Amino acid sequence: MADVRIILTTLADKGSAEKLASQLVERRLAACVNIVGPIHSIYRWKGNIDRADEYLLVVKTTAEQASRLQAALKELHPYELPEHVELSVEGGSEAYLAWIAAEVSGE
Repeated sequence: MADVRIILTTLADKGSAEKLASQLVERRLAACVNIVGPIHSIYRWKGNIDRADEYLLVVKTTAEQASRLQAALKELHPYELPEHVELSVEGGSEAYLAWIAAEVSGE
């Protein structure tokens, strides 16, 4: 089974979310990116409690590409401190997980 990761990040608007998602797939850092939203976020930032509507990106990649994806988020993401949460996939359809691995490896 492929060593698949799910990366979560949020963006302020749909246009930015679509642009970042496209860039990650075009660079083969992600096989697929789901854009969910708008969602409503409540968070503490620089001593204040803030609220914002955002779009959640659910990024499918591999452990091998995860560090390159993190570097791309630092480069491309418009936030000062972009969310980057990485989740390990413990199971799932072997065919789907193999597809993710093949898409990010270029095979």
